[in-house]
Amino acid sequence: MKVFITAALTIDLGKERWECAACGHDLGSARENYKKGLLVRDRAPEEIHAPILDPARYEFTFAPDGDWCRILEYCCPSCGRLAEVEYLPPGHPPAHDIELDIDALKAQWAKREPLAAPVLGPDFVAPPHSHSH
Repeated sequence: MKVFITAALTIDLGKERWECAACGHDLGSARENYKKGLLVRDRAPEEIHAPILDPARYEFTFAPDGDWCRILEYCCPSCGRLAEVEYLPPGHPPAHDIELDIDALKAQWAKREPLAAPVLGPDFVAPPHSHSH
């Protein structure tokens, strides 16, 4: 059975493998960091966050400083779907942001029907404001 973990990632519980939710490409063991199976693009911060102030006139421009921050984009090597983006200090290893108890996940899904798409919660509707004073 395949279980959606994010909109871009599924786990095949029978094989214990991460997969791309878009194309089904195998991304590696579900007991390891899914990012090991993805392509990584190291982006210059100013490509993503254009300086608001003129960098010729100001030291700080509201764009992240590339000496302190890098932006990593993780994509499926088969279809190119963007699976994750993270901001890290240069030289920092990829974050291990999803670590699941695979055995517990298998038990939880043993009696459930498989899903064809990720289930997203309803749009948040703010409660009406009370104007009592």
